[in-house]
Amino acid sequence: MASAQVTGTISERSRTPTCTGPHSRARDWAEIQERMLVPLYQAVHERLEVGPATSVLGLGCRSGLALLLAAERGAQVSGLESDTELRELAQGRRLQVQEAPRTAESVAHSAHSLVTVFEQLQTAPSPTRLVAAAARRTLTGGHLVLASWGPPERCESAAVLEVAQRQAGRTPGRDPFALGAPGRLEELLCSAGLRPAGGGRVSCPFAYADLDSAVRGMLSTGLFDPALAAAGPALVVKELEEALHPFVRPDASVRMVNVFRYVVGERVN
Repeated sequence: MASAQVTGTISERSRTPTCTGPHSRARDWAEIQERMLVPLYQAVHERLEVGPATSVLGLGCRSGLALLLAAERGAQVSGLESDTELRELAQGRRLQVQEAPRTAESVAHSAHSLVTVFEQLQTAPSPTRLVAAAARRTLTGGHLVLASWGPPERCESAAVLEVAQRQAGRTPGRDPFALGAPGRLEELLCSAGLRPAGGGRVSCPFAYADLDSAVRGMLSTGLFDPALAAAGPALVVKELEEALHPFVRPDASVRMVNVFRYVVGERVN
């Protein structure tokens, strides 16, 4: 992404509204934000030796970059995604991505040697039900991977994500760090009848060409949706710009160092 010079004060820049519609957020995810998680995707693929013998299902695969990377390693890939715009973007990459069922319980049985839940846990109404549904899609002897943000003290984006919590109003805000506590992801695996089989932490720096790209990228995660609905785009964008300001570098780019966690569960029966 080409760099763009940012001039003027934060208040001056906020006069030009960032586009926050669902379609633009889906495209912003695919074009700006998704690549920030490539180190996480690659770490999981290398850990589990994803290749031609692997059948991968991505639950909540969004626009499908993780699946695309697995396919490049020779894996057979497919995905489920409930958001229409994201699903169409994934299909535009020639990925087999279908509409996700409305409830986790309605997920049909299938056979995949690797099921991944990279982003969906952060916004799922019931992580326990989601993981149980994912376990049902995992072959005996296969693996389920869950991912979440790491400890907030290891994530510079934590200060920025506080905007989402603060502006959510009466709508329950989504705490992206709720599942990052030690043992929490492992508890979800065990509750679904899977055996924890390791995991890791991966550095995922969030690097943007400029402040506008950083705002658009963060909004595309879905974590700010309750805040946008409760407080309106103008206020949320203004506070996001203010929260991001400490991370603006001399060349006008924005960079935040973050750590993500993943755990691997094995289905033994």
